[in-house]
Amino acid sequence: MAMTKLEAIFQPSRFDAVKEALREIGVDGMTVSEVRGHGRQKGHTEVYRGREYSVDLLPKIKIEMVLPDKLVDSAVRTVLKAAKTGKIGDGKIFLTKVDEAIRIRNEERGEAAL
Repeated sequence: MAMTKLEAIFQPSRFDAVKEALREIGVDGMTVSEVRGHGRQKGHTEVYRGREYSVDLLPKIKIEMVLPDKLVDSAVRTVLKAAKTGKIGDGKIFLTKVDEAIRIRNEERGEAAL
């Protein structure tokens, strides 16, 4: 009953493609957040009303899902394919082992709770 949490942070413009692609491989449940941040690119500068200012926290989408281990490789490949533009700022995927999952409604545990 091994489970893994997949967290992916990527460009907001890629969200619909990622969500659809995950649905196609059988991933239904996910938590989605609008987040802000930056990696190596450290943001960028913009000009507004003639003045330059720094935009250092860029808008991103973060999806989180806990998956049975047998689905993880497929989900990672799917997110990589759907979120990738080939440009700086495409995002990151983080994988974390999950010891237990419990559905609050009926106290089901493990994969059954997913």
